Amino acid sequence: MLSDTAEYALRAVLYIAQHDVDGPVRAKVVADSLDVPRNYLSKTLHRLAREGILTSTRGGTGGFRLAHDPAELRLVSIVAPFEEIDPARTCILGRPECSEGDPCRAHKAWREITDRKSAFLRGTTVADLIGAPEESEGEGATP
Repeated sequence: MLSDTAEYALRAVLYIAQHDVDGPVRAKVVADSLDVPRNYLSKTLHRLAREGILTSTRGGTGGFRLAHDPAELRLVSIVAPFEEIDPARTCILGRPECSEGDPCRAHKAWREITDRKSAFLRGTTVADLIGAPEESEGEGATP
């Protein structure tokens, strides 16, 4: 249900969230640990840094860290730079016209699946998936 790039981004951010206790995590370490192509993941991580999801430090002790508290970082923020979260609905069966008024046989079930995906990404934080304590519970808007 996610593109490869969005999935790699999500997995990488979760890995970094769990391993940046001692400092920035290098792209090579993340790529090797997740068995993801290093150059591809490096571009993905740099895009996340440009989007403000991660911070990036150059040099021998450089790497990537979360730019936000895990309890404030929603999955939608990580995935959105790589794919549309609420795409214009197209018919999964290829019908040119498929709507609530004239649905195909898969319309309702597929709509429910895509709505649940969106709700999961919007309602789930990095902390929810890594088991981190919610340090900022109840504070303002999330990234």
